[in-house]
Amino acid sequence: MGDTSLPRIVSPMLGTRRRARRRTEEICDSIKDWIVEARLKPGDRLPQERELMQRFSASKSTVREALQALQAQGLIVTRTGPGGGTFVAALQPGRAMELLGNYFFFKQPTIADIYTARKLLEPELAASVIGVLTEEDYRRLEETMRVYTQPPANLGEEYQQRIAELDFHTVLAELCPNPVLGFVCGFLHSLLRNLTVCRRIYDKPNPELREHALHFQARLVTALRRGDAESARAIMYQHMCAAQSYMEACETEVKSGFLRVDG
Repeated sequence: MGDTSLPRIVSPMLGTRRRARRRTEEICDSIKDWIVEARLKPGDRLPQERELMQRFSASKSTVREALQALQAQGLIVTRTGPGGGTFVAALQPGRAMELLGNYFFFKQPTIADIYTARKLLEPELAASVIGVLTEEDYRRLEETMRVYTQPPANLGEEYQQRIAELDFHTVLAELCPNPVLGFVCGFLHSLLRNLTVCRRIYDKPNPELREHALHFQARLVTALRRGDAESARAIMYQHMCAAQSYMEACETEVKSGFLRVDG
């Protein structure tokens, strides 16, 4: 557990920031800086409200507003009762992706938009996990693939198989040693799961999509086990290109269906 006393340098730092910023924003940033510098972990306690007021020469309402902003961001949590107080919290990746996804709610990306990014990033994601994966990690990947080794029995199973195909890539993203690369790739998968047009595509029987995924993913696992980074990059890039082509064709079909219904 890190040092839970705020360093004296925090308060002077406030005066060096841009004057136009609101005081609550300055306090939020200083608390976040301190959490990082003090190497606090989720569950570590923050100073009491009165100490924060003294350290920042701020009113109770200003400090509370800053703490509420940090809580809304998922970075702290407040507990009442015995042993209560304000504690550092861990913002889960899924929650962060959900909040970020709201940005695209009224500005829906196309499949081409998403795959333009995937073609650039996922080959590097594949190469990054070489030498990192354990046998347990390979088992996770292979168990995901088993979900779609056989044709689906019904539309519900069809949808679950499509999600499992994305889960294969999400597992790689979770195992990526580069946290930025892993998060961004995982966010792209989240967009695909939640786009209306993708859900329509996944609801329809797509045996070609299932076979395509199995073909490339089986080759990729073999390359990863061999430690062949260049092959892993090439296979993943081919996988993304083929997936984009197929998904865009399905997107055109789905959108033409929308137009026929609306007309």
